Amino acid sequence: MKMSDSARITIRLSKDAAEKLQKLVNEGEFKNLSDVVRTAIEEFLAERFAPQNVERVSVDFPKKTVSILMNLVESGEIEAVSIDDAIRLAVKDYVRRIISKEASSAIKEEMERIKEAGAGE
Repeated sequence: MKMSDSARITIRLSKDAAEKLQKLVNEGEFKNLSDVVRTAIEEFLAERFAPQNVERVSVDFPKKTVSILMNLVESGEIEAVSIDDAIRLAVKDYVRRIISKEASSAIKEEMERIKEAGAGE
């Protein structure tokens, strides 16, 4: 980002919030506090300004599950580019299977109805 493409904003946070943000920097997740705040704001804006046909959902997983997912994605066992992508694909697959089961049941019910109607003639 070029300097002319940015705006400086000053904010005040509770001491507790500032310490938690600094902890993320100290743990090496972010280069500096500005990166932490910038990322948080960008994620907030992406959620708030998602396209009309998209609803963002937040999912909490135990750390062990996240670690397993990361390993599966990194090893290539799951054809996904990220954990978010893996979860998105899994949910889509699950919904497809549920819809397929419901459609199959509806078809079977309709076939039974047709058979019964034919037998009654």
